[in-house]
Amino acid sequence: MTRHSLIIRLRHMLNHAREAFELTKGRSRADLDSDRLLNLALVRLLEVIGEAANSIPKEEQVNYPEISWAQIVALRNRLIHGYDAVDFDILWQIITQDLPPLITALEKIVPLEDSFE
Repeated sequence: MTRHSLIIRLRHMLNHAREAFELTKGRSRADLDSDRLLNLALVRLLEVIGEAANSIPKEEQVNYPEISWAQIVALRNRLIHGYDAVDFDILWQIITQDLPPLITALEKIVPLEDSFE
């Protein structure tokens, strides 16, 4: 994987994590049950984060031990393959508690857009 491709995948993770977290601002866990579009959007954003993480080679992942690669990919797999049994309490916890540290870690890794492209 080229450095350019790596940065693009990491940027996908960062942008989608930010978007998912932003969608929860001013919302509650109950909104996942009552707002179908919010529900679908959050699930899809987490799927993309997991898919992008899965595309990062293991030899690159070891350079960023602060990122829980296996858990991110496992969540993606759970959402895709267990679509009919998603625990929205866990999903809400992941978005509100686990995404902020992921965003912080990715912000330290991903260069500013202007400085890269």
